[in-house]
Amino acid sequence: MSDNLLAGPLENRHRELGASFAEFGGWLMPVSYAGTVAEHTATRTAVGLFDVSHLGKALVKGPGAADFVNSALTNDLRRIGPGKAQYTLCCTDEGGVIDDLIAYYVSDDEIFLVPNAANTAAVVSAMRQRAPDGLTITDEHRSRAVLAVQGPRSADVLGTLGLPTDMDYMGYADAVFSGVDVRVCRTGYTGEHGYELLPAWDEATVVFDALLDAVRARGGEPAGLGARDTLRTEMGYPLHGHELSLDISPLQARCGWAVGWKKDAFWGREALLAEKAAGPVRTVRGLKAVGRGVLRPDLTVLGGTEAGADPIGVTTSGTFSPTLKVGIALALIDTAADVADGARVAVDVRGRLIECEVVKPPFVDTRTR
Repeated sequence: MSDNLLAGPLENRHRELGASFAEFGGWLMPVSYAGTVAEHTATRTAVGLFDVSHLGKALVKGPGAADFVNSALTNDLRRIGPGKAQYTLCCTDEGGVIDDLIAYYVSDDEIFLVPNAANTAAVVSAMRQRAPDGLTITDEHRSRAVLAVQGPRSADVLGTLGLPTDMDYMGYADAVFSGVDVRVCRTGYTGEHGYELLPAWDEATVVFDALLDAVRARGGEPAGLGARDTLRTEMGYPLHGHELSLDISPLQARCGWAVGWKKDAFWGREALLAEKAAGPVRTVRGLKAVGRGVLRPDLTVLGGTEAGADPIGVTTSGTFSPTLKVGIALALIDTAADVADGARVAVDVRGRLIECEVVKPPFVDTRTR
């Protein structure tokens, strides 16, 4: 493991909790505590507490900040306003994805962005290069921690601490807990009812400790990136570097819903409109193993279940689903293969073929709202 890894504000607390660690996006992050399956199950049935402070933070501020961000990122900020957040994408002119991120609409002159850890610098750089005079774009990676409280009992956890819970999905509110400023947003990455809390970086321990006590009192657990990945894969949520990249467009990732097609401008607009008109040459599909076998990324998908079938795609994410008790995967499948939902294909796992059913994600029911 590299000696140059960055650490979040709660590293010592995670070590006290017995977490195992791994590198992610240049950061040392907790992977699990009691075990990925137990943490996954706790989140689906009760509540899980995740530290995802490695996520980036950036601020676009100045006259016309919202208009500039709207002209840059794919989704249409005009659909929301102050007190709301929005999932959106930052694309190249060629239609590739620099990153997917959450935009918090603070005011017409202030937009707060939460990109992925490894892509924060690229997003900030791209915006600075095109920003008009009068706007400042700052990398604020260590301005706030990010704590995710996810699961059917998440509202009870926040309510016990006097934190706001009654905002609509993707709505947010600023609050104070034990003297710490906290931004609370009704969103998450698990498919469960949940919240993401952004306290001040240097004061995150106060909030984390209080949340952990309340989570455990409701049958929940602290959860690491292992459970975060199995939970998001069950929902079919994309992860940059897997289902989204400079080579995988929003249309191919089935994220066209996060594109404001009627907007006059956003980065990559002409390329994406052309791809939409022609139809993407490949799209992300779900695969569910019919028998035993765990699916992983970067495996060849065959158009039939017999040896010798033609390759039609590649897996982008794969795991064992603790909820379904079978292997599942997301895969980029060639549209020319004309594979329907319910069809049977095979995934080549080191020479062993695992038969899979093509399904439309999510693999399990979503309860975000």
